[in-house]
Amino acid sequence: MATVNVYEQYFEASCTYNEVLRKGALVMLVADSCGGMIRYQAAVSFFPHRDEEDFAVSYDAYFEKTLYEAKGRRSKKREKSLLEDFRTTIEEIAAEQNAEVFWDKPLREERRG
Repeated sequence: MATVNVYEQYFEASCTYNEVLRKGALVMLVADSCGGMIRYQAAVSFFPHRDEEDFAVSYDAYFEKTLYEAKGRRSKKREKSLLEDFRTTIEEIAAEQNAEVFWDKPLREERRG
């Protein structure tokens, strides 16, 4: 199995999960391929971000949604299409947790894989 973070970026956020205030979020578009199958998932992990150096992601507040799963392999065209609706998908996932990602407050530059 090969797993690639097609896109990931850290943002300021607001979330309380397991009675812990989370002020950061790592958002990701993840591609998993195995045995001729490809799956893309949107994921967000909320973490405490207690200071400017704190990027210790805690995976107890990790949420994901499968966006695409079928036979095939990675496709730049498909990834571009999935990224067009990515923020809306992450906002829906966050809303289910009474959380919010502040898109206008990135904590680091985006990374693509």
